[in-house]
Amino acid sequence: MDKMKNATILDGKATAVKVREEVAACTAKLAEHGVQPGLAVVLVGDDPASHVYVRNKDRAANGAGFDVRTVRLAADTSQQDLEAEVRKLAVDDKVHGILVQLPLPKHLDSTPVIESIPPAKDVDGLTLASVGALALNQPGMRPCTPAGCIELLDRAGISIEGKHVVIVGRSMLVGKPIANLLLARNATVTICHSRTKDLKGHCLQADILVAAVGVPQLVKGDWLSADCTVLDVGINRTDEGKLVGDVDFDAASQVVSAITPVPGGIGPMTIAMLLVNTFFGAAQSAGLSPKELGWKP
Repeated sequence: MDKMKNATILDGKATAVKVREEVAACTAKLAEHGVQPGLAVVLVGDDPASHVYVRNKDRAANGAGFDVRTVRLAADTSQQDLEAEVRKLAVDDKVHGILVQLPLPKHLDSTPVIESIPPAKDVDGLTLASVGALALNQPGMRPCTPAGCIELLDRAGISIEGKHVVIVGRSMLVGKPIANLLLARNATVTICHSRTKDLKGHCLQADILVAAVGVPQLVKGDWLSADCTVLDVGINRTDEGKLVGDVDFDAASQVVSAITPVPGGIGPMTIAMLLVNTFFGAAQSAGLSPKELGWKP
């Protein structure tokens, strides 16, 4: 962690590098058992942001020693053909993780596509089985972005137990799953959303604030207390082309105890946890526990 202004900057990029190095070391041990983690990413269409994300994921997975396969499909791919591609990957023993890059083109329904992924290969944690396991605090794949938030807090030495965590955003990708992860760690959780009254008042009560609503710089500096830790999940591009989060970073960093930057905060942690999930899936397929391969939770 580096010091900048008044707040401690939680460097997700540097932390993600450490996680990826640990995954690579464990992957080398898994190779001794004749198994190479296989990650398949399904990309439909020509969305520029999706192509950037997939390229970054491919690079990170290759660097960890994975076998990476990107299935690129045309924007006009039919629902039937997309589901068929996913089902092929589902029965491929060399594939341990399947990720369907979202959002899909508007004519496609993501729900049956996601449900075509076996829970053991659901490295995004989006199937009904994965969501249910998370809600019941049972073993299973955890969504990468929420898991990355928790991992960053842990590695920064920021305790969760007993803290009041305010989450701004109730999406299935971040808001709802991170609430379950935090509850499992004995936090007290408040979820805010577009219909919440006195959003500023709720944010001021937060020991930890998770901003994941997709509104540029919604959370202002005077919405936050001095002892608050801020995890800014939002990535928004301004009219000038600058990337900003859901929190006014310049103002907030003068007030709070710790904060993630955008970019360089939660984004790299998301990719790191994708590698962790894929490695876990590969280890499970070999009948081995991650701990046996040197993984230290």
